[in-house]
Amino acid sequence: MKAKDGLPIGEMSKQSGVNIETIRYYEKIGVMPAPRRSANGYRLYGADHLKRLSFVRRSRELGFSLDEIRGLLRLVDGHAYTCAQVRQLTLDHLAEIRRKIADLKRLKRVMEEMAAQCSGDRAPECPIIDALFAGRRPCPTSKRTAITF
Repeated sequence: MKAKDGLPIGEMSKQSGVNIETIRYYEKIGVMPAPRRSANGYRLYGADHLKRLSFVRRSRELGFSLDEIRGLLRLVDGHAYTCAQVRQLTLDHLAEIRRKIADLKRLKRVMEEMAAQCSGDRAPECPIIDALFAGRRPCPTSKRTAITF
């Protein structure tokens, strides 16, 4: 098949770096428009599909959710977007990234505290397991304390 006729899904996957099943999923949820079909029913993608799929892949790499990508694509598809609108979506995403970083820092601190309480011995009680059970407390004779989240 010639490239001018369109790319089959395998070639589209190879050129975009996106898994075949993911491409199909993006079509199913409307992030990617359906491609035309060959006489035998195979999907044939054009240059616009590849460009859009690359946009979606890069957006996902930057942590944008599919809903956020849909919002960006609605602006692009309508050809009525302003830099201010794209900037606002980006700032909203940045705020979410900052929230996740704060959550990860808290999680890191808790995990470090749990690991610090563990001596690594083969004791029947483990402060890490105790913390994960959240309601289970260590033996009263133990000097270890349960960590709560």
